[in-house]
This record gives sequence, C-alpha cells and structure tokens, in this order.
Amino acid sequence: MINKRLKDALFTDQWSELFMEALAPFNFVLVSTVRMQGVILLLFAKYYHLPFLRDVQTDCTRTGLGGYWGNKGGVSVRLAAFGHMLCFLNCHLPAHMDKAEQRKDNFQTILSLQQFQGPGAQGILDHDLVFWFGDLNFRIESYDLHFVKFAIDNNQLHQLWEKDQLNMAKNTWPILKGFQEGPLKFAPTFKFDVGTNKYDTSAKKRKPAWTDRILWKVKAPGGGCSPSGQQSHRLQVTQHSYRSHMEYTVSDHKPVAAQFVLHFAFRDDMPLVRLEVADEWVRPEQAVVRYRMETVFARSSWDWIGLYRVGFRHCKDYVAYVWAKHEDVDRNIYQVTFSEESLPKGHGDFILGYYSHIHSILIGVTEPFQISLPTSELASSSTNSSGASSEDEDDSTLELLAPKSRSPSPGKSKRHRSRSPGLARFPGLALRPSSRERRGTSRSPSPQSRCLLRVAPNRGNDGGTQGSSEEGPSGLPGPWALPPSVPRSLGLLPALRLETVDPGGGGSWGPDQEVLTPDSPSPSPQGRQKLEEGGLGP
Repeated sequence: MINKRLKDALFTDQWSELFMEALAPFNFVLVSTVRMQGVILLLFAKYYHLPFLRDVQTDCTRTGLGGYWGNKGGVSVRLAAFGHMLCFLNCHLPAHMDKAEQRKDNFQTILSLQQFQGPGAQGILDHDLVFWFGDLNFRIESYDLHFVKFAIDNNQLHQLWEKDQLNMAKNTWPILKGFQEGPLKFAPTFKFDVGTNKYDTSAKKRKPAWTDRILWKVKAPGGGCSPSGQQSHRLQVTQHSYRSHMEYTVSDHKPVAAQFVLHFAFRDDMPLVRLEVADEWVRPEQAVVRYRMETVFARSSWDWIGLYRVGFRHCKDYVAYVWAKHEDVDRNIYQVTFSEESLPKGHGDFILGYYSHIHSILIGVTEPFQISLPTSELASSSTNSSGASSEDEDDSTLELLAPKSRSPSPGKSKRHRSRSPGLARFPGLALRPSSRERRGTSRSPSPQSRCLLRVAPNRGNDGGTQGSSEEGPSGLPGPWALPPSVPRSLGLLPALRLETVDPGGGGSWGPDQEVLTPDSPSPSPQGRQKLEEGGLGP
C-alpha cells in the first residue's frame, strides 16, 4: 500500500501546485481535483465555507479512440453546497468543423456513464445546478475565413452568432434543452499563432471559432428535491461576467472566464461538527479540542482533526493531526488532545478542522487562533540559565530530570507536513510564498468576502486556467489577480467563480459570524495506531 502523502507528492500536477500557491493567501482551499491526461478540474472554496460543502465526489469518462484514450472526454466534481446539489463538468470534445454530431454523441456518452453514489443526485443532470464548460470545439459554419475575420475586425460579432454550431444545436438537440449561456461579446478564442494575438496564419488557416465555452443549467421545477427537502427551482443563477483574456499567448487558445452569483431562497447552514478551542495556546497542556456532533452526522473511525496554519492549501496540508475520538465527555461532547511533541513551536495563527472520511472534506472548522510556544532554542537557553543559577547557590546536589510530555495523547502522534512536489516554475512568474514561509503573518479571512466556490479547469497540454470578473493589474479579476510580473504568455482555459447571496437574511457567511449548529470499514484503535506508526496517517 502506497503512503497517501507519498502518492500525493508523486502524482500531484504542477498546475494544481500553481493555483494552490496563488489562491492560498486569499484563504481559498482546494476542495477536490480530478485529472484525465490533459483535462484537469480544480475546485476551490473559502475555508470557512467548507463545513457547508458535503458529499464531494469525482468522475471521469474517456471518449478518445472508442473510449480507450483520455485525450477526449469529460471530468466532473459534484457536491452539496448549502443544501443544493451542484455539478461541475469539464469536457474536451472532438475537433474539426464536420464533427458536430460526434461532439453530441460524446456529450451523451459522458452524461450516461457518469454516475454518483448517494440519494441526492445520481446522474449529472439530476443535480440542482450543472456547469458545463471546457474546450467544446464547436465551430462557425457557412461563412468563409475572410468574412469571419472581417466581422471580428469590425466588431460585428452578432453576425457570427447565428452560425455558431453550439447556438444552433441548443435549438435542435434535445440533450441541450435548458442549458444557458451568456452573450458572446468577446472575439473567438481559437485558433491563434502561439506567442501572438494573430489568428492562424499556417497553411491550414483554420477559421476562428468560439471553442472555449461556459454554460449552465438549473434543474426544472418539480424535478425533485435537494437533500434538505426543498424544491430545486428556488435556486437562481445570475451571470455577472463572461469574457476572454486576450493577453495570454502561450496557447493557440485564449482563456475564458465567467463569474456567477447563486441566489439561495433557503440554505442549509448548520455545521455537522462544531469545534471549541481556546483563543490562544501558550502552554502544551492547553492543546485540548472539544467538539460537538449533530445527531444526523455519520461519523467514521477514519475521521481526524487537523491543525492548520492560516493560509493552508488543502485538507492534507496540516501541521499535526489526531484521530477523532468518539467517547462522550458530556452529552455528545467529545475531546481530543494534541501531544506536546506534535505542536508547532514559535508564534503563529492556526485553524482546527474536523475531516470526515465519508464526506471527504472538512465538515467543521474554527476561527483563527494563536499558538505561542517556546522554541527548542529558547527552552534550552532557559534550562541552561536556571541550571547555572542553581549551581551558584548550591553545587552539592545535581539531579537530572528526563523531559516528559505534559499533555495526554490518544496514541503516538507524529508531526506531518505537506510534501507536495516543487512549485511549477515559469519565467517571470512571481508567486506569493507558501504558507509555511509566512509563519509570522496573520491572514485571517475577510468577513466581507462572500465568494463560495472557485473552479479552475484546464487542459495541461494547452495551458492552465485562471479567471474571474473584475480586472486586476494583470488583466485578471480583482483580488484573484496574480502579481503584475505574470508573463503575458501564460495560457489558460475556462474558469468559473461563484458567489452566494442570501436574499432572505442577507449578510456574508464568514468566520466572524457565530453559527449554532453528512459506513466505511472502521479500523480498530490498535489498527489505527499501527498505521500511524508506519507513516500511514490521513
């Protein structure tokens, strides 16, 4: 059995590393990732929204070479967000003008083969909201190359819309019924000479086309209930922006980004686990965590509680962890203790999170708190100083005491750190330092931010993905923009950014708000201790 952390280090792709490093300073945490050769889908969320995201699952479908090759096909991530079932589907469909019917067949195959477990939604179209995006490869029919370029140069894009294959298919293909797309007010994003903003000048001289698209579909009224029992038609979607980024030239495609706001008439905002911790740990014996579980929570012996630095990148990016006990302290209240040797030394801001093995996500998190423990150097200096004073007073007796842990431990606990591969290197690309290099800086999340999810799909062979709505200095949106030193040649593909709005109660959902309140084989305590001793922790 391969150590999970070693497996992550060996197989994590560089684009995932790049986006985690870029988004972690804004308190975005990687929720899930799925990759099929060059087709990648990354799902990010603000850390304090994690307790309201549940039942995270992924799937992938190959359609290349009759289903044996993953150069074409689709990858998906589904989850329940605030009680609503959402699905994100990233596809790379067959290319060329005459392959429209093959694109439809591939899409039908993906929809029919991707199935999820659980009562919420088994098929992709069973979800309350579906986002469909990627290199869909639909082309512009009828018009020749010269007319298409003339319409683009003279900003007469509306003349090309009616001959766009996807727009025509939405009116004729039953499988596309209900899918919506914003107006195509940006120039076609394919095909460019790499390194330039010039459309294809090769001997093939392919016609420009809107190959990179972002669509969505809301479940029709009466189509079933969400996990919370509410009707799905109460979910509304508003697209705030839909644009391309022409400044990136590393690929023959231009990246496309969209920003959406989800309007929830109801929301399930009761965390399944509530963690209680002191505002500051200044002594090892204070490293005690109490937590309360809801009666509907399906717990597992594989559940654990992780200690994270503020600005952590993903659920396994913990500083230390302990297995979650399930012995009552007092009326459904449980307690665990971090061992002294597992605690980080020095000063920093941290967060505790309860990881659910069943839901594959942190279903309970705390607000940031501080840990201020003496470093080994300070402790050694203090010991030497006190020893010298005692010797001056009375040197007749010398007694050596072996250091002991002053905090109880549920078992041998080892300190774990993320051993992900090195960050992808790009000439001129300046990224913020990792969370472990910013130990002395507080990065508490802003309660004004209401961004719920961030999805970053890309095709590895053609570049990565970045997107949102409000432009920053690098042509990327506001606070999500990479520094101005990002090279203009960094190529990216479609990206989504979602925000949530609660029309009933208003207000943002952040750490400053007080919240009052979903069977896998379970190992024995002895078995868990053996795994932990062998380096096979969560």
